[in-house]
Amino acid sequence: MKIIVLASASPRRKELLERIGLEFKVEPADMVERLDETIESHELARRLSLYKAQLAARRNSGAIVIAADTVGVLNGSVIGKPGTEVEARQILKSLSGRCHLVITGFTIMDTDTGKTVTRSTETAVYFRELSDREIDAYIQSGEAMDKAGAYAIQGLGSLLVRKIEGDYFNVMGLPLNDLAEALKEFGIDVLLNAVGRTQSD
Repeated sequence: MKIIVLASASPRRKELLERIGLEFKVEPADMVERLDETIESHELARRLSLYKAQLAARRNSGAIVIAADTVGVLNGSVIGKPGTEVEARQILKSLSGRCHLVITGFTIMDTDTGKTVTRSTETAVYFRELSDREIDAYIQSGEAMDKAGAYAIQGLGSLLVRKIEGDYFNVMGLPLNDLAEALKEFGIDVLLNAVGRTQSD
């Protein structure tokens, strides 16, 4: 089987692929993300993931590249990653008591054949009402920085969320079920491969 390359520096995406037993190497795509507000959110996430995959493909022959990009969306506007604590506070205040969308675009690319699949997945996330003290405490935890929407649902950020509708893992940065279904188009059945390795060990 061809080597699988995860074109992402995200420790959460790495953890998710490890959870489902996929064997891969990590090679982050070196790019500066630009959030173009004029592009529809799903299309934006897909374009960013495709660009990351293309960058990684140039450095990896004979590989299957997986790339992804996650954006938050509130009232049609993209929520970026906070660069400062002030920005993180503004984002969390805007999400308090409201529903926002988390959209992950992902691309799978065969670097030999050029075959490419690019898709996106959407999850609705409902925040509870947050007090200023809670927002300040969460920011002090350090979790808010460098994350789309200024929170990490798998950590203390779970205490900010009242409920979700859709794929939980998508909020972490990778919609595992949709990704696994798309990998079948490249001859990779994640479940069967993982179970087969377990039985042979």
